[in-house]
Amino acid sequence: MTDADAARQAFNKFDLNGDGFVTPDEFKQAMSAMGDHTFTVGQAEAVLNAKDQNGDGLLSFEEFLDVYHKAQEH
Repeated sequence: MTDADAARQAFNKFDLNGDGFVTPDEFKQAMSAMGDHTFTVGQAEAVLNAKDQNGDGLLSFEEFLDVYHKAQEH
């Protein structure tokens, strides 16, 4: 599996409807599915706003990929 494949699989865990973007609600749902049942939509909005490069309030795969690569460096 390539790094791009791994990134796409990770992104797909958050992009629940498969439209190519992660909304705050999808982010919250994914966090809950991963065991964090206290994570709120407000927290999800804050995370997405911090990583949202074009200001649309959504996280695209390209924006996610930037975050993913930075995480892999650490």
